[in-house]
Amino acid sequence: MDTITLRGYRTSDAPAVSRLFRKIYGDHYAQPHVYLPRMISQNHADGRWHSLVAVANDQVAGHTTLILDKASSIAELALSVVDPQIRGRNVATQLGRHLLIHAQALGYQGVTIKQMTHHRYTQKMAASLGFHNTGLLPDHAPSPFGDAVTESLVLGYAPVDGYRRPLPALTWPDECHEFMQRMCDVFGTRLHASPWIGVASQLEQRWGRYDGVFSEMDDSLLKQLQQLPAHWLISIRLRLAQGFDNAWRRLSMMGFVFSGLAPDDRGEGWLALFHRGFQPKSLTLHCPQMQRLHDDMQRQIASPSKLHACGNRP
Repeated sequence: MDTITLRGYRTSDAPAVSRLFRKIYGDHYAQPHVYLPRMISQNHADGRWHSLVAVANDQVAGHTTLILDKASSIAELALSVVDPQIRGRNVATQLGRHLLIHAQALGYQGVTIKQMTHHRYTQKMAASLGFHNTGLLPDHAPSPFGDAVTESLVLGYAPVDGYRRPLPALTWPDECHEFMQRMCDVFGTRLHASPWIGVASQLEQRWGRYDGVFSEMDDSLLKQLQQLPAHWLISIRLRLAQGFDNAWRRLSMMGFVFSGLAPDDRGEGWLALFHRGFQPKSLTLHCPQMQRLHDDMQRQIASPSKLHACGNRP
């Protein structure tokens, strides 16, 4: 059996890393930088990527990255790829475990991971690394396998030792009370929401999806969202703070479906996830809680006139 060595990324690895992504995903990987070795090296030189590789028979056979943002206290574990010839030997898990240690050494307070739902490999790996699943991102990105159906993702978060990210102590809507209580049990609670950092409203487009990030949801913003084209796929990240229960109900009446939480990458708080316009699909997920959340989301878009439980059994 071939000996596998893990080591830090070197500039000379860029062409081999690019070839490995093309070998596994063809021309369909959503991050185009992996197809240009120069961009791979530039991201490392600029401090945006921090990678480890696995080497077998003197060839790069595995790769995983921490995506870094100097303006954020959160890194992302991503760009994981392993040659089929060495699969089944926990290479991706070992690379991820070492990078979580690196994240702590680099001063980050937590790490996120986006897990593919096309298969369970990344979901099982995330669980073994200690990630807590917090939400779903429906129809989030093009399929890395060239399928016509877009890829939905499970969002996980792992706090770095010594740092806590509690939820604000709020009154949760009955329909998602059980889900939110689970999140409180995992991460704890604090009396008040964390301060908001950055601009109050953002709206960007990527891969045909409109991503909004908002510090609050007032009457004026709700009216403006309601006037956006009905065919738009819209994802909203809303600061988890006082008034969440009212925002939840009003967004639900407008066709938005609650899909969990995401850590605020600009502050120390949490963002509530809402989506509108995603396609019905059947998924089999590794995490029972995410499976319940997904199934309830599907029931809600199938019966938009009814408010179903979010993360609860009907």
